[in-house]
Amino acid sequence: MFAKLNRDLNAILARDPAAGSKLAAMFLYNPLWRMKLKFPARFIMQLARLFTGIEIHPGATIGCGFFVDHGSGVVIGETAVIGRNVTLYQGVTLGGVLPAVDSEAQRCIKRHPTLEDDVIVGSGAQILGDITVSKGAKVGGNSVVTRDVPAGATVVGVPARQLAAKPKPAAEAESFAAYGVSHLDEVDPRARTIEALVAEVQTLRARLNDMEDRLSPTPLHDDAGKAAITDKDDLKLPPRKS
Repeated sequence: MFAKLNRDLNAILARDPAAGSKLAAMFLYNPLWRMKLKFPARFIMQLARLFTGIEIHPGATIGCGFFVDHGSGVVIGETAVIGRNVTLYQGVTLGGVLPAVDSEAQRCIKRHPTLEDDVIVGSGAQILGDITVSKGAKVGGNSVVTRDVPAGATVVGVPARQLAAKPKPAAEAESFAAYGVSHLDEVDPRARTIEALVAEVQTLRARLNDMEDRLSPTPLHDDAGKAAITDKDDLKLPPRKS
């Protein structure tokens, strides 16, 4: 027990520059829930939420070295499974997507995500449903994840998409990336695609204007790329025959 507590406190010191010393013990899971004492377990959960702003269901399974940085607004559902050395930032939700109207049929169903070892989840991210975020993966801030994430991958956006086509192996991934972002210049892959399409459209438009100018006896486009008429007389219609 004390060895596990020591590992948890060391994880906080290793990943939080603002932590100057080991903090008081934090209950990352509640043994009362496993003893079928569900009312006192939920009461302790609500009390902890009142003081810390973090809501961790006592039925969640959490491994050693778990760290919630800043913490406020974090919600972890009952059937969530969290591996070793996982880091969450403020506002993260590990939630379910099944409708609450049929709660009786869902009591023995896993409906929350699984985060494997060394996962980092940025602030405001929502990881929803019975999905798996594999070892060493990173989730960028404010992302909404509804599908499995491969090992070592970084996902961002709504819905979350991979930044790279081929994720790095977990062994080659960086040991830690604050807020789940390894490089500040990483952007949404869909935004890069849109930028490339806009650039291609502009190039094609310029080529089309050039072809029209070459085929026409009079210039159709001025320097600004707008239609131009060289002689006002061209606007006059021929006289109608009687």
